[in-house]
Amino acid sequence: MVLIMIPGIAFLYSGLARRKSALSLIWVCMMSFSVVIFQWYFWGYSLALSSTATNGFIGDLHHFGLRNTLGAPSPGSPLVPELLYSFYQMQFCGVTAALVIGATAERGRVIPAMIFTFFWATLVYCPLACWAWNLNGWAFNYGVLDYAGGGPVEIGSGASALAYSWVLGRRNEKMMLNFRPHNISLITLGTVFLWFGWMGFNGGSAFGANLRAAMACWNSCLTAMFAAMTWCLLDYRLAKKWSLVGWCSGTISGLVAATPASGFIPPWASIILGVVTGVCCNFATKFKFLVGIDDALDVFAEHGVGGMVGLIFNALFAADYIIGLDGVNTGVTGGWLNHNYKLLYIQVAYVCATTSYSFVMSAIIAKLIDLVPGLHLRASEEAELLGMDDDQHGEFAYDYVEVRRDYLAWTPAEKEQKEDGVVVAPQHGIEEHQNLMNSSRHAPAALPEPTEEGAANEPEKKRPESTE
Repeated sequence: MVLIMIPGIAFLYSGLARRKSALSLIWVCMMSFSVVIFQWYFWGYSLALSSTATNGFIGDLHHFGLRNTLGAPSPGSPLVPELLYSFYQMQFCGVTAALVIGATAERGRVIPAMIFTFFWATLVYCPLACWAWNLNGWAFNYGVLDYAGGGPVEIGSGASALAYSWVLGRRNEKMMLNFRPHNISLITLGTVFLWFGWMGFNGGSAFGANLRAAMACWNSCLTAMFAAMTWCLLDYRLAKKWSLVGWCSGTISGLVAATPASGFIPPWASIILGVVTGVCCNFATKFKFLVGIDDALDVFAEHGVGGMVGLIFNALFAADYIIGLDGVNTGVTGGWLNHNYKLLYIQVAYVCATTSYSFVMSAIIAKLIDLVPGLHLRASEEAELLGMDDDQHGEFAYDYVEVRRDYLAWTPAEKEQKEDGVVVAPQHGIEEHQNLMNSSRHAPAALPEPTEEGAANEPEKKRPESTE
């Protein structure tokens, strides 16, 4: 179930972008997952979750190349074999990488983004996963409550996407007039895929078909729907229209907040969580304007802020009887409902640590890659005008004429140079498309109709002799 979230993210991002970069976002999401599969097999799982780690920051290479995983009990549950657990956790890393790589939207080159994905998974995701889920992780031993990845997955993806967007720079301002998603049907399809996969993401984190898994699924749906309704109401107050994009954004924000909390809090608290998340994430979409970072797909607003809200709610509403529903974690103390008041500052410290580490380390990785000759992150201005589909892939999600229409609409026309009424210089910026732009104007001029006087003065043409 979790695997279907990867194409769900791809469809969501593709629909949110403009049509001339729609295919590129599908490609980077799917290819980033390919990179993660190799990284997780190579050393990712070992660096994140090896039980022989000697520090609380990152694991060792005990499971390098998936060694020593056959049949052993997993760190997640003694009931789950480690080989299966490693495959399940690989999908978590793949989902997070796909979320981060949406920061390339409409202006990022794809090969540097894939190189970034490998090093990001190694230096950002693996340490975050080690902190939260490794038995030797500092956050795990500090008593942090993070059910399915509010830190590694949600805050990690949101802060990292914000950092990558900052290094990449803003999109071309003259192209941003009247910007809106190009395919809301695709956004809805991606959201539905994500919702379905999230049931395996949150429900599966109970590591068994037990009551805690069922509670996590219920809480996820409650949080998602109340966040969606809240988001739609907030959008309606401004536009007096009921936005389907708003519903999708609210649903995803609610599922994000449920990720760290759904296995800890009771259903009535999930309703409150949904309303609070809808408000916080909706207003957080303005944060990118405040700081001047072009987070084109609002990854930080929905995933970063949503993860923060969910983690803070664990401090307030986590209940020991919910935690013990899996039959394994009985006796674990909840939050304020169980008079565990110190959990609030523990959760806040965890939020601050994951946010700052993800942003700073991701920015450093992106900047270092950008300095390597031939690996600059950003496409040229002309390529941005043309669209990432044509520039990076030479393929299109839709008919080429539609892409060309957008390109012609946004390209500034140059001064025409004419000889005998025929354009001799390209009107648009990319030389290789000069012939395509001007092909209709280079047709030879039609000959004038002969007049009666001209026909009379014209010498009679000699007929060819018959061969008969």
